[in-house]
Amino acid sequence: MSWLATERFGARTAPAGLALVQELVNTHAVERDGPDLLTDRTSAEDWLRGAAREWARSRGLGVPEPSVDQADLEALRDLRTIVEKMLAVPPGERPADLAGTQVEQRAQVSLVSDDEGRVGIVPIGTGGRWLESAVWSEILLAQQDGDWAHLKLCREPGCRSAFYDTSRNNSGVWHNVRTCGNMANLRASRIRKKTRTPADGSADHCPGPADPQDAPLT
Repeated sequence: MSWLATERFGARTAPAGLALVQELVNTHAVERDGPDLLTDRTSAEDWLRGAAREWARSRGLGVPEPSVDQADLEALRDLRTIVEKMLAVPPGERPADLAGTQVEQRAQVSLVSDDEGRVGIVPIGTGGRWLESAVWSEILLAQQDGDWAHLKLCREPGCRSAFYDTSRNNSGVWHNVRTCGNMANLRASRIRKKTRTPADGSADHCPGPADPQDAPLT
């Protein structure tokens, strides 16, 4: 079993349950990578069934009921948009807590413990309601352990996939440097060439050495 939506992009998967949050964002449609997986109830249920099973495996819990009604479908699309906007904020500018803010979203969860006193969070509900609870729960846990700062949106406008940044200084901006990074680099190169003027010494002369900034990223 795997994270279907994220695999379409070839993006690095977030650890443990945070991958469910990433997976929700990556259900959006991208021309080169596939359709919107939340287009209708059938496709949404198919996606949720696989995602819930993978989440349950990573957390060592039972698989929830994946049924989705029309209201759930609309709620999931709204939730995806909210999380996308959250990830679009640079990690260093994301709020650390709810202090001074108005609560907009709610999740239903159950706190459980084992015989060693370890406490866990179990989302409550079925279908879309379960996913909402699971997503907010995983975001909370990721904010507490620092993983939330590493989940980002690819900077490439035509991609915007969610990826987990494992770079040493958390400076990654593309989910794949060889694809989206090169596209951004080539686009910037074309813009530089268009904005050059004869005064720059770029016209009416033999071409010189290539600009090192124009080289594809590796």
